Amino acid sequence: MSRGLNLNDILQPVRTMPIQAYFGHGLHTLGLLAWLLPQTGAADVWVSSYSTSEPFLNGFVLQKRRSMVKESVLLLDQRAARKTLRLEMLMTNAFDHVFLGQNHSKLLLVKSRDMKVSVVTSQNQTYGDRAESTIITTDGAVFDVLMSQFVDMCGSAAVEIDLDSGRGIIAESGAAGTSAADS
Repeated sequence: MSRGLNLNDILQPVRTMPIQAYFGHGLHTLGLLAWLLPQTGAADVWVSSYSTSEPFLNGFVLQKRRSMVKESVLLLDQRAARKTLRLEMLMTNAFDHVFLGQNHSKLLLVKSRDMKVSVVTSQNQTYGDRAESTIITTDGAVFDVLMSQFVDMCGSAAVEIDLDSGRGIIAESGAAGTSAADS
């Protein structure tokens, strides 16, 4: 997942270091999620990216099978939909809701019973040899703002695709989660 990079060598536990950053090679979103979940415990996870990949989706499914991911939502860019929809079966197994919109953001929001973690990164859910930047914070106010905006984006500027029943594009209010004010 992190291709040889030991995350404990570059990052501190999120409960003791409320904000941290990394710029360089080898820190991938899936590896970061796998590093975060044992710290937060089972959690709801929201992911935003331009595109996704088979390795990311397979790893996400593994986290769900380990009962580390409870509810999950994925927001991808509509321009990448042709590539993305080839991964339909994996997305169905990995995420409870999948939205397509005009999206270039890369977010990972993790909320457990007693912790909120926000990750803002330059990396798509793909693997490459380019340097990427990542900021991780447990600041609840940052999480609440990002979550509110994520929900707004899914509710007003994106469409949900129903992969399970093959109904295609559907409109389902509230599927992306609740606004920060409701949580």
